[in-house]
Amino acid sequence: MAEGICCEFLKGLQKIKIAEELISLGKIACDIIIISLISQFKSIISMLFLGHLGDIELAGGSLSAGVANITGYSIVKGLAMGMEPICSQAYGAQELTVFRKIYKKTLRLVLVACFLISLLWLNIEPVFLLLGQNQAIISVAKVYITYSIPELIAQAYLNPLRIFMRTQNITKPLTISVTCAMIFHFPISYILAVYFNLGVRGVALASACNTVITILGSLTHLYLSRTAVRPWDRQAIDMRLEDWKPLLSLMVPSVFSVCLEWWWYEIMILLCGQLSDPQASVSAMGILMQTTALLYVFPFSLNQGLSTLVGQALGAEQPARAQRTAIMGIGVATVCGLLCFAFTIVVKNVWGKLYTGELEVLALTSAALPIVGICELGNSPQTASCGILTGSARPRIGACINFVSFYLVGLPVAVFMAFRLDMGFLGFWYGLAAAQASCACMMICIVVWTDWNHQAERARGLTQTTEEQASLLS
Repeated sequence: MAEGICCEFLKGLQKIKIAEELISLGKIACDIIIISLISQFKSIISMLFLGHLGDIELAGGSLSAGVANITGYSIVKGLAMGMEPICSQAYGAQELTVFRKIYKKTLRLVLVACFLISLLWLNIEPVFLLLGQNQAIISVAKVYITYSIPELIAQAYLNPLRIFMRTQNITKPLTISVTCAMIFHFPISYILAVYFNLGVRGVALASACNTVITILGSLTHLYLSRTAVRPWDRQAIDMRLEDWKPLLSLMVPSVFSVCLEWWWYEIMILLCGQLSDPQASVSAMGILMQTTALLYVFPFSLNQGLSTLVGQALGAEQPARAQRTAIMGIGVATVCGLLCFAFTIVVKNVWGKLYTGELEVLALTSAALPIVGICELGNSPQTASCGILTGSARPRIGACINFVSFYLVGLPVAVFMAFRLDMGFLGFWYGLAAAQASCACMMICIVVWTDWNHQAERARGLTQTTEEQASLLS
């Protein structure tokens, strides 16, 4: 009888632990969902003002925004992600000196990258010419991307700061800062673009102002908080190469992991131009990409929450907790994928009408939305698994899986089905479904077969001396 009572007690304790993990994940994920949704409105407002300025301004701004994403913002985001596993594990281990040092090193590296990207943006005209754009659009795009450099620099500060705060479980102040910035975004855009007649320059500068307000709000919280770890201290950073190797070894695959997926979508847009009905296909692709961006908010929030919690658990030398969080996260992500699939089925005949009345575009959108839902069945668990790999400092595996899934599986399938099987536009989305399915299978297998005790040992080395870090990361 005593043994039975003991078993029941252990089961009850396990349920309490799972509930606690779910609550912790929910607190982080819900705030990130709000931040991500608000960030979507930032780009929408920018596009609205560009459209108000004229068709050429809208085309030039859209073109430069796409190029800026590929050549700038994706790289900045990927570089910043390199600090995430070390920060979450260092915070879990309460190695606060390492925690601060990694933030400062990341900030320096991202700023150096911004300087190089800025040089490219200042000499971007040959890139636009390669894309076959006319001179009127190029002249606007050049101005827009040049005045987007302040936004790039602001993003270089914001991305590491967000990760620094999130890995301390500080997400509510970030949500408040982003919300305040968004409240001011529309009036600032109007004042700069319309009242001061700066046009596309004003729209670009308004985006930078939005990011700066978010940064100032976040820094204000860190300054006033009595419990938060602050990024500033008087400790010097060691400039020896050996001390930078662990961070660089995480940054490089993180950049590739982010960029490989972003670039795949841009390739699909270019390939749409080769179809028999390019105008309708490109328009439908734009609508569906906006839809996938909206749906991606939810698995992305799980990704961020799981990365933080798994990293903290490993840093605190609690491998069982890390494993429990990982399994629970994949389960939640699977449910999220099913809900997204159901959403695409329900709205498939009405969603496109929110954007256009063109019958060809509506037909393509309606036919493709269920396939988009199938993509989300794979995308949600694979995105969550990617967060688990990031939290356990294994972005290289994630980058390799992304490359294999999207470029060795998805892209050939998409091209074959679109052009050889004459499936056209739908073929591209079947290619994405193949990529997401293969990516999800490989990611989940890696997570399931993880030796969590070994990962806890790696975390201990990652937050200690340079010599141990180099050997454990090799």
